[in-house]
Amino acid sequence: MATTLRNFQSEIEQIHNREFAKQKVNGAEQLQKEQKYSQVKGKAKEGAVIELAKAGTEELRDSAEAEEKILELLSSKVSANHDSARDILAALLTQNHGEYVFRIGAQPSKAKLFAGDLDNDVAEDWSGIERTEDMSNFLLQEITNTVEEVGGKTSLLFEAHGKHPRKSLLLRLPPPSVSLTPEVRCAVVGNVDSGKSTTLGVLTRGALDDGRGRARVSLFRHKHEIETGRTSSVGMEILGFAPSGSPILPETTISNDTEVVRREKLGWEEISVQASKIVSFIDLAGHERYLKTTLYGLTSGAPSCVILIVGANAGLIGMSKEHLSIALALSVPVVIDMTPANVQAETIKQVVKILRSPGCRKVPVFVKSSEVAVEIATGFGKEKLCPIFQISNVTGEGLGYLRTFLNLLPSSEGDTDKFAVDQPLEFSVTEVWSVPYVGTVVNGIVNGGSIKTGDPVMLGPDSNGNFQSTVVKSMQRKRAPVTTAEAGQCVSCALKRIRRNTVRKGMVMVSKSEILPKATRQFQGQVLILYHNTTLQKNYQAMLHCGAIRQTVRIIDMDHPQGVLRTGDRATVSFEFISHPEFVKEGMKLLFREGKTKGLGVITKLL
Repeated sequence: MATTLRNFQSEIEQIHNREFAKQKVNGAEQLQKEQKYSQVKGKAKEGAVIELAKAGTEELRDSAEAEEKILELLSSKVSANHDSARDILAALLTQNHGEYVFRIGAQPSKAKLFAGDLDNDVAEDWSGIERTEDMSNFLLQEITNTVEEVGGKTSLLFEAHGKHPRKSLLLRLPPPSVSLTPEVRCAVVGNVDSGKSTTLGVLTRGALDDGRGRARVSLFRHKHEIETGRTSSVGMEILGFAPSGSPILPETTISNDTEVVRREKLGWEEISVQASKIVSFIDLAGHERYLKTTLYGLTSGAPSCVILIVGANAGLIGMSKEHLSIALALSVPVVIDMTPANVQAETIKQVVKILRSPGCRKVPVFVKSSEVAVEIATGFGKEKLCPIFQISNVTGEGLGYLRTFLNLLPSSEGDTDKFAVDQPLEFSVTEVWSVPYVGTVVNGIVNGGSIKTGDPVMLGPDSNGNFQSTVVKSMQRKRAPVTTAEAGQCVSCALKRIRRNTVRKGMVMVSKSEILPKATRQFQGQVLILYHNTTLQKNYQAMLHCGAIRQTVRIIDMDHPQGVLRTGDRATVSFEFISHPEFVKEGMKLLFREGKTKGLGVITKLL
C-alpha cells in the first residue's frame, strides 16, 4: 500500500506540474492580449530593479560564489572595491525578495550537521574559505555598514568560535509598504489537547504558559472555546519579525484574569506596519468532530508548511496521524513540535519510526542549536527533511530555535511555480462577511496575476454557473489598507453592488475579459482509495475538498474492470457536483472523505 501511495503521489505531482505549465503558457498569452488594450502602470520601475539584479549577478549565478566575491572585495579595504561589493549585495538582496542569509567562514557539511556527526578534525566535513576570529569580526562590521548603505539591517543569527570560526548573518531590507511585506503561511495541526493553541499563544504573545493553558485564552474566538479549551474554528494569528530579525511582541503582565490576557495583544495593523516579514498561523481544530473544518483550512489556506504538534506525553495518536497523512497527500512540508513530558523517549522513537516509514519517506532532524535551525530553514521544502523541535511552553525551552526557523522560512508568494504574477487574475474566496457601512467583503488568496482597487472583476460561479461583474472598492492585507495585491498574497476585498447571500466559499474572482470563465459540473480524475471498509460503486457520494471548494460529489462512472473500488485501488473516476457547478482546473489536487479521509487524486479532464 505504501509503495502504491508513493508511486501515485509522484504521478499526481507530474500531472499537476504538466497541466499547470500548460495553463501558465496559455495564461501569459491571454494576459498579453489584454495588456494591448490597457497599459499596465508601475511595471517600468519594477523592470529597472530586475535589470539591476541581472546586471549585478550576471556572472554570479551561484549565491555562494557571490558571497565569496563580496568578502574578497570587502577584505581588500579599497574604496572602489567597497562600491562593487555594495552593488553585488544590493543585487543579491533584490533577487532574494529583500532577505538573505549570509555566511562568513568555512561551513560544515549539512548532512553531517543534521545527523549530529560533525567532526572538527575531518577536512571533508568542511567547505569554503577559513577566516580567523579577527577577520570574521572585521567582515561582520563591513557587511553591516554596507547593508546600511543600501537601506537594510543586519542581525547575527549564529556564531561559533574555536577551530572553525564562522558566522551566519541575516540581511534584510524593510518593505516599502504593507502590500509588499513577505508572508509565510503555516497551518498548525495535531491531536486534540496536544497544545496547538497554547504554543501559538506563547509564540505570538511572548509570555510563557502557566501549565494550565493561560497562553491559549487570547486566541479563542468563541465563548464555548474558552469554557472547553478546545478550538472549533479556523483561527488566524500572526507573528511579525522586525528588520533586525527580532519578533514583534506585546508588553505583557502576569495575570490570571482571562479578560486581561485577551486584551494584551498587538493589533494586526501595528504588527504589519513594523514588520519586515509576517508568519501567519492557521490554527486548526484537533478534535475528530471538526475534521472537515481542519481539512478546509489545509486545502484552502495554501500553507507553505504544516506544523504538527505532538504532545510528548501522548505521542502520535488519533487525529495526529490523520493530519500527517493529509499534509503528505497534499505534498506540504511538515515541521513537528514536541511538548516535553515524562514519556518523551518512547514518543521520540515512535515519531522517528513513522517519519522514516515508506509512506512518509522523511528524514527527521532534531533542532538543538541555532546553526541547525538556520541551515534547515534556508533549504526547507527542497529536500525530504522534517525538522523536529522539542519545546516547552512553560519553561520556554526550544522556543528560540523555533522562532529563528520561522523567521527564515521562504515566503509563500516567493514560490513562483505555484503563484505566477504574469497570469490573468484568479482569486479564490475562502471567507465571506457583511461589514456595516462597507458591504460584502471577501477574503482569500490571489492564485495568479495581480489585483488593484478599482479593478472590474467577475465573481462566480453562482448556482446556475454564471459569473456576475463587480468592482473592487477597497482592499486590506492583515487588516492594514493596501491598494494592490499580487499572486501568493492573502487579502480581503470589499465588492460593489454584491449581496452577501449571493457569495459563498469556493467562488473565484477573475479579471473581466472577452473570454468568459467556465463553470464545471462534471470532471474526471485519477484517484487512489486510501481506506474504505466496504466498496465504492457508481452513485457513491462523498465530500470533496479541492482548493477552497468543499462540496458533495457523486461518482457517475469509473474505469475499474470490476465496477467497484476497494482500499488501495486506483482508477479514473468521473465525478459530478451535487448542488452547483464550480470553477476547477485540470491538474488541481483533490481529497474526498465521508467521515475520515477516503481518497486522494488529481483532476485530469473537465467534462
